[in-house]
Amino acid sequence: MARRKPKGRQIDGWLIVDKPPGMTSTDVVNRVKRIFDAQKAGHGGTLDPLATGILPIAFGAATKTVPYVMDGTKLYRFTLKFGESRDTDDADGQVVATSDVRPTDEKIVQELAAFRGDIMQVPPVYSAIKVAGERAYDMAREGRAPVLEARPARVDRFELIERPDADTAIFEVASGKGVYMRSLARDLAVACGSLGHIGQLRRLRVGPFNETHAISLDKLREPDDTLPASPDLLLPVTTALADIPALALTEAEAASLKQGQALSLVALMGRIPREADPDGGLARAMAGNRLIGLCRLEDGLLRPERVL
Repeated sequence: MARRKPKGRQIDGWLIVDKPPGMTSTDVVNRVKRIFDAQKAGHGGTLDPLATGILPIAFGAATKTVPYVMDGTKLYRFTLKFGESRDTDDADGQVVATSDVRPTDEKIVQELAAFRGDIMQVPPVYSAIKVAGERAYDMAREGRAPVLEARPARVDRFELIERPDADTAIFEVASGKGVYMRSLARDLAVACGSLGHIGQLRRLRVGPFNETHAISLDKLREPDDTLPASPDLLLPVTTALADIPALALTEAEAASLKQGQALSLVALMGRIPREADPDGGLARAMAGNRLIGLCRLEDGLLRPERVL
């Protein structure tokens, strides 16, 4: 039986969307995929429906680099509303408890120190984490809210940047993957002797992508335009890997990597970037201007990890 031809165009690259509030990340991917008539698309890091900001969308070959984007540093700004605990830990949820305590700026700054560095964090009950094969948010919606275990998280920066009033505080956070801003807001409020939830949340950066790269959904094409959006709007696949050191290869070496063969680092001496860690570090294998894939340096060899 003949294989069914995939629907849509084969296009490769990144589109950095400024996600509007009220949409899920999957909603955005599906809409953008239709606008570009693309065969394959995915996103680099989920944003809650309430959240806005940087949502990287990967097309075609770029989908293979999504894990490396998600490993990059993320920058957020959120508004913490003191006085109410909500079941979703954000403004979209229902109030479940209240507090009259409003901490001082000094108290907030004092407690922030415990939320920086390597910490343990309990994810929100309304999250995509699986418990016994079920999504936590599905269980919560059915009235079976699961008890979630604390998980390691890395917070590089957590700063109070504005205090508009006693009920409200605005923060910026730089973190690694898998850190829940809703949990940070909830737990910080409790540490300050109050209760709280996120009122607004915006992501300002994901790895190499920031607000200068972003485009709003309504600017992708005119309402009456029936033609697919131009691939010229996309950033190259390599943009997502800009932070990974590049290693120049010959065509013969590139062909070997594509076949899954490792290369001796001795043969590559003089070309290995200084910033490439020879003990398990990543390198971006390039043949001229062409990205061959991502490789790992270990045991004196350059091993192909993700061939594009």
